[in-house]
Amino acid sequence: MPRRKSLPDAEVHALVRQLLAEGGEKAVAFGSVSRATGLAGATLVQRFGSRDAMVEAALADGWDRLSALLIEAEGIAPETPKGAVTILKALGVVAADLVVLTRDFRSAALRSRAEAWRGQVEAALARRLGGGEKGREAAAILFAAWIGQVIWQPAGGRAFRLKDVMRRLI
Repeated sequence: MPRRKSLPDAEVHALVRQLLAEGGEKAVAFGSVSRATGLAGATLVQRFGSRDAMVEAALADGWDRLSALLIEAEGIAPETPKGAVTILKALGVVAADLVVLTRDFRSAALRSRAEAWRGQVEAALARRLGGGEKGREAAAILFAAWIGQVIWQPAGGRAFRLKDVMRRLI
Protein backbone atom coordinates (compact mmCIF):
# COMPACT_ATOMS: atom_id res chain seq x y z
CA MET A 1 0.00 0.00 0.00
CA PRO A 2 1.48 3.36 -0.94
CA ARG A 3 2.05 5.91 1.79
CA ARG A 4 -0.10 8.99 2.03
CA LYS A 5 1.63 12.17 1.07
CA SER A 6 -0.43 14.43 3.28
CA LEU A 7 -2.94 14.35 6.08
CA PRO A 8 -4.39 17.34 7.92
CA ASP A 9 -2.86 18.07 11.31
CA ALA A 10 -6.25 17.58 12.99
CA GLU A 11 -6.37 13.95 11.82
CA VAL A 12 -2.79 13.30 12.93
CA HIS A 13 -3.56 14.88 16.31
CA ALA A 14 -6.67 12.74 16.75
CA LEU A 15 -4.68 9.58 16.00
CA VAL A 16 -1.95 10.59 18.46
CA ARG A 17 -4.59 11.12 21.16
CA GLN A 18 -6.12 7.75 20.28
CA LEU A 19 -2.73 6.05 20.66
CA LEU A 20 -2.26 7.81 24.01
CA ALA A 21 -5.69 6.63 25.16
CA GLU A 22 -5.06 3.05 24.10
CA GLY A 23 -1.47 2.58 25.18
CA GLY A 24 -0.22 5.58 27.13
CA GLU A 25 2.94 7.60 26.51
CA LYS A 26 5.00 4.63 25.32
CA ALA A 27 2.54 3.90 22.53
CA VAL A 28 3.38 7.17 20.76
CA ALA A 29 6.51 7.25 18.64
CA PHE A 30 7.15 8.43 15.11
CA GLY A 31 6.97 4.80 13.97
CA SER A 32 3.61 4.06 15.60
CA VAL A 33 2.13 7.34 14.38
CA SER A 34 3.51 6.64 10.92
CA ARG A 35 1.76 3.26 10.88
CA ALA A 36 -1.49 4.77 12.17
CA THR A 37 -1.54 7.68 9.73
CA GLY A 38 0.12 6.17 6.69
CA LEU A 39 2.54 9.11 6.63
CA ALA A 40 6.28 8.56 6.40
CA GLY A 41 8.15 8.89 9.67
CA ALA A 42 10.37 11.52 8.05
CA THR A 43 7.28 13.56 7.18
CA LEU A 44 6.22 13.50 10.84
CA VAL A 45 9.69 14.49 11.99
CA GLN A 46 9.73 17.34 9.48
CA ARG A 47 6.26 18.48 10.54
CA PHE A 48 6.69 18.29 14.33
CA GLY A 49 10.44 18.23 14.99
CA SER A 50 10.31 15.89 17.97
CA ARG A 51 8.08 13.26 19.49
CA ASP A 52 7.35 15.52 22.48
CA ALA A 53 6.38 18.39 20.18
CA MET A 54 4.06 16.06 18.28
CA VAL A 55 2.36 14.93 21.50
CA GLU A 56 2.09 18.50 22.79
CA ALA A 57 0.56 19.65 19.49
CA ALA A 58 -1.98 16.82 19.64
CA LEU A 59 -2.91 17.69 23.22
CA ALA A 60 -3.14 21.42 22.46
CA ASP A 61 -5.46 20.55 19.57
CA GLY A 62 -7.54 18.51 22.02
CA TRP A 63 -7.95 21.56 24.27
CA ASP A 64 -8.90 23.64 21.21
CA ARG A 65 -11.59 21.12 20.34
CA LEU A 66 -12.91 21.11 23.91
CA SER A 67 -13.07 24.91 23.92
CA ALA A 68 -15.00 24.89 20.64
CA LEU A 69 -17.36 22.22 21.99
CA LEU A 70 -17.97 24.31 25.12
CA ILE A 71 -18.85 27.37 23.01
CA GLU A 72 -21.23 25.24 20.96
CA ALA A 73 -22.85 23.76 24.09
CA GLU A 74 -23.26 27.22 25.65
CA GLY A 75 -25.14 28.29 22.53
CA ILE A 76 -27.80 25.63 23.01
CA ALA A 77 -27.97 25.38 26.81
CA PRO A 78 -30.65 27.45 28.50
CA GLU A 79 -29.70 29.77 31.37
CA THR A 80 -31.18 27.35 33.92
CA PRO A 81 -29.83 24.53 36.10
CA LYS A 82 -30.94 22.10 33.38
CA GLY A 83 -28.72 24.08 31.03
CA ALA A 84 -25.72 23.30 33.26
CA VAL A 85 -26.46 19.59 32.86
CA THR A 86 -26.86 20.11 29.09
CA ILE A 87 -23.37 21.61 28.91
CA LEU A 88 -21.75 18.75 30.83
CA LYS A 89 -23.55 16.13 28.76
CA ALA A 90 -22.37 17.84 25.57
CA LEU A 91 -18.79 17.83 26.85
CA GLY A 92 -19.13 14.19 27.90
CA VAL A 93 -19.12 13.04 24.29
CA VAL A 94 -15.34 13.58 24.31
CA ALA A 95 -14.73 11.81 27.60
CA ALA A 96 -11.92 9.70 26.12
CA ASP A 97 -10.10 12.86 25.04
CA LEU A 98 -10.64 14.39 28.47
CA VAL A 99 -9.03 11.40 30.14
CA VAL A 100 -6.00 11.72 27.85
CA LEU A 101 -5.80 15.51 28.23
CA THR A 102 -5.91 15.39 32.03
CA ARG A 103 -3.37 12.58 32.34
CA ASP A 104 -0.24 14.72 32.29
CA PHE A 105 0.28 18.38 33.13
CA ARG A 106 4.09 18.56 32.90
CA SER A 107 3.84 21.16 30.14
CA ALA A 108 3.19 24.62 31.57
CA ALA A 109 1.39 25.63 28.37
CA LEU A 110 -0.97 22.64 28.52
CA ARG A 111 -1.51 23.10 32.24
CA SER A 112 -2.46 26.72 31.56
CA ARG A 113 -4.87 25.62 28.82
CA ALA A 114 -6.49 23.14 31.21
CA GLU A 115 -6.88 25.76 33.94
CA ALA A 116 -8.40 28.24 31.50
CA TRP A 117 -10.82 25.64 30.13
CA ARG A 118 -11.91 24.60 33.62
CA GLY A 119 -12.51 28.27 34.43
CA GLN A 120 -14.60 28.69 31.29
CA VAL A 121 -16.69 25.61 32.07
CA GLU A 122 -17.22 26.68 35.68
CA ALA A 123 -18.23 30.19 34.56
CA ALA A 124 -20.74 28.74 32.08
CA LEU A 125 -22.16 26.49 34.80
CA ALA A 126 -22.27 29.32 37.37
CA ARG A 127 -24.32 31.50 35.01
CA ARG A 128 -26.87 28.71 34.84
CA LEU A 129 -26.83 28.12 38.59
CA GLY A 130 -27.85 31.62 39.55
CA GLY A 131 -24.51 33.42 39.41
CA GLY A 132 -22.94 35.10 42.40
CA GLU A 133 -20.80 33.37 45.00
CA LYS A 134 -23.31 30.57 45.54
CA GLY A 135 -23.51 29.86 41.79
CA ARG A 136 -19.71 29.84 41.46
CA GLU A 137 -19.35 27.48 44.41
CA ALA A 138 -22.04 25.13 43.09
CA ALA A 139 -20.41 25.22 39.65
CA ALA A 140 -17.00 24.29 41.10
CA ILE A 141 -18.53 21.36 43.01
CA LEU A 142 -20.53 20.21 39.98
CA PHE A 143 -17.47 20.42 37.73
CA ALA A 144 -15.34 18.48 40.23
CA ALA A 145 -17.96 15.73 40.53
CA TRP A 146 -18.39 15.53 36.77
CA ILE A 147 -14.67 15.47 35.90
CA GLY A 148 -14.11 12.85 38.59
CA GLN A 149 -16.77 10.71 37.01
CA VAL A 150 -15.26 11.18 33.54
CA ILE A 151 -11.81 10.14 34.78
CA TRP A 152 -12.91 7.17 36.92
CA GLN A 153 -15.65 5.73 34.71
CA PRO A 154 -13.18 3.91 32.40
CA ALA A 155 -11.85 2.13 35.51
CA GLY A 156 -15.32 0.79 36.22
CA GLY A 157 -16.44 3.52 38.57
CA ARG A 158 -20.18 3.60 39.14
CA ALA A 159 -21.77 6.46 37.29
CA PHE A 160 -24.07 8.94 38.99
CA ARG A 161 -26.71 11.02 37.38
CA LEU A 162 -25.89 14.70 37.00
CA LYS A 163 -29.44 15.67 37.82
CA ASP A 164 -29.07 13.94 41.22
CA VAL A 165 -25.99 16.05 41.95
CA MET A 166 -27.88 19.15 40.83
CA ARG A 167 -30.76 18.35 43.20
CA ARG A 168 -28.33 18.27 46.13
CA LEU A 169 -26.55 21.47 45.10
CA ILE A 170 -29.48 23.77 44.49
